[in-house]
Amino acid sequence: MSEPEEKKEAPPGGRQGLVDLLRPRLTRAQFAGGLLCLLLGFAVVAQVEANKRDTTFASARQDELVGILSDLSQRSERLRGDLRELEDTKAELERDGQGETALRDARERATAYGLLAGTLPAEGPGIELLIDDPAGKVRAVHLLDALQELRDAGAEVVQINDVRAGAGTYFVDIAGGGVEVDGRSLRAPYRFLVIGDAHTMTTALDIPGGVIKVLENAGARAAVTARPKVEIRVTRPG
Repeated sequence: MSEPEEKKEAPPGGRQGLVDLLRPRLTRAQFAGGLLCLLLGFAVVAQVEANKRDTTFASARQDELVGILSDLSQRSERLRGDLRELEDTKAELERDGQGETALRDARERATAYGLLAGTLPAEGPGIELLIDDPAGKVRAVHLLDALQELRDAGAEVVQINDVRAGAGTYFVDIAGGGVEVDGRSLRAPYRFLVIGDAHTMTTALDIPGGVIKVLENAGARAAVTARPKVEIRVTRPG
């Protein structure tokens, strides 16, 4: 009776072993190989699609190719026309710009010459120099020194009483008093209206031994007033 019991307790080793052999086992090498195959598959599909796109024109009919070529030619011609218009517009703008610049330069030169010659009115910051001569001691040389000192200090435009000073302005003493300026007889008080840097001109006139001191030594009284705007309307004959 002992032998049958031993047979019952023995494990069914033959069947279990067969199951273990049939069970699938995934190794690292098998995983890597599968992944490589998947990547190769994607690459093949992508290459096929690219070949299809590249052969689009090759598989097109002749009339389709002619239409495509005609459309490209028309677009190219339109672009060339637009380019020519842009180049013409650029050249026209450059010509206009050069002409406008030349015209502006000519106007500026004409204005500068007119101011120097005294043929144009002017306005700007400057000073007023007022010389009173109660003793009648001011002479032509005093007014000439004042004008030269002002010019050396940067005076741009000068008017003396109702005479516009120019490059050839001259001063002559008049018998009995007064001074002739460019053929006009002037009497005190002598009023200089000057356009230029007020500080520079005031400093130049008031230096020790300068114009104001000389005038005071001659018995005259001189006063300088800075003005933000000096208007000179008197002009010289053109």
